[in-house]
Order: sequence, then C-alpha cells, then structure tokens
Amino acid sequence: MANLLELKNVETYYGPVMAIRGVSMEVPESKIVSLLGANGAGKTTVLKTISGAMDPQKGTVVYDGDEIQGQDPDGIARQGIAHVPEGREVFPFLNVDENLRMGAFSRRDDLVQSDLEMVYDYFPVLKDLMRAQAVNLSGGQQQMLSIGRALMLRPKLMLLDEPSLGLSPRLVQEIGEIIVRLNKERGVTVLLVEQNAKMALDVGDYGYVMEIGRIVMEDSCERLKDAQDIQEFYLGMRDQGARGRRRWKQRKTWR
Repeated sequence: MANLLELKNVETYYGPVMAIRGVSMEVPESKIVSLLGANGAGKTTVLKTISGAMDPQKGTVVYDGDEIQGQDPDGIARQGIAHVPEGREVFPFLNVDENLRMGAFSRRDDLVQSDLEMVYDYFPVLKDLMRAQAVNLSGGQQQMLSIGRALMLRPKLMLLDEPSLGLSPRLVQEIGEIIVRLNKERGVTVLLVEQNAKMALDVGDYGYVMEIGRIVMEDSCERLKDAQDIQEFYLGMRDQGARGRRRWKQRKTWR
C-alpha cells in the first residue's frame, strides 16, 4: 500500500533547542498510525511540522508524493490535511453550527450542507447543541466539535493531537470508536498522537514510540501491545513475580 505521508530525517527546533531529532516515519494511505510517547517527547512538534505551524531545519515531509515542508499552514490544509490540535481550540463564542462551518471556509463546492449533516450523524449530541456557544460545551463535546470541524475540510489526512486528554474513560472509548469509523467508513487516513497508549494501540494499525525527540520503537499495534517495554512503561503492567522490582529501576530495551 502506498504511503500518503512520509517524514524523512526531520529535525525541528524551538529556538536553539532541537525538539525532534532525525525523525523518519511512514503513514500508509487509509490506515491509522499511532505515535506514542510521554509528555515532552516531541509528538506535538511532529504534527506541527507536518501541518506547517513549524518549519523543519532539516529533512523532508512528503505528502501525496509532493514535498510540503516550509509551506504555509493554510496551503497545506487546502491540500487535504486537517490538524486537530491539543486542547481542542474551538471558537468559544461561535455556536456549534458556526464552528463546524468554519472548517469548510476554504471550500467552494456545493456539498457543505450535506457534509454538515454527515458530521451531525457521527456526533448526534452536536446537532442537539447546534445553537449553543462552544464555550458552554463539556470537554468531550468540544473534542467532538473539534474533530467534526476538521471533517468539514473533507481531509485525506487527519492529524489528531491527544484527543483523549481530560476525558472520562467512557468518552475516551467513544472517541476511539469514532476515529475507527471515520477511517473505515470515510477512508480518512489518521496520524494519532497519544499518551493514552491503550487507546492508541487499540485503534491503530501501526505504531511508533518517541522519546526525547527520537523514534525509539516501531511495529504493528498488535505487536507493540505485547512488547514488554510498552506493557511496563505505557500500559502500567508489570511482572508480579519479580519480587521487590520497581518501575523506576527498570531499563527500557529499545535503542
């Protein structure tokens, strides 16, 4: 299967600080790829580099066969890349319907209304709240709104940054199920950044693990679930038969 997105030896800095260090990864078309890592590992910087919010100092970002690094964010969005940022960042004083329509601001076709109905089919609660200001929604409803707004772009690739952050376990499961549905039913390719490893590995096809700006491990999500390091450091599982062994004394075996 062809790759919709490829990062090749990408380095991005915050001033003098290197945030991602020679990152290379592939996102096959019509698949869900999960990017795991602790807070500060560089995951969000990867998404910002892809969407044009940050420019890499080295390396290439290839989308649908063309290099896009250094392009303006609006130009990248018009090519079909929708970025759902951490923290949702909805327009607080616009209502739900207006927020969703903002996702289609660059479109000039006649399908905006039908796509709006499609979003409401995926998120029925948003239809019930369509005249409510976004600032008055719950965290889970704002997350749904943020994803729905991205769908209004008709994206080929969706970049999701910590969609489970701050949500209850029930809502985390619901958001995960919706991500899978969008992938299977709408053919949207997804790059999912998450600290919630269980959710990310449950919904993803392939996964990468980042630490201190580098990719340190990659495999299918099914195999990553069984990896001892992933179980110990990200899924909170450990061998109860190892007497007196503490998590902070363990050494990761990845490179």
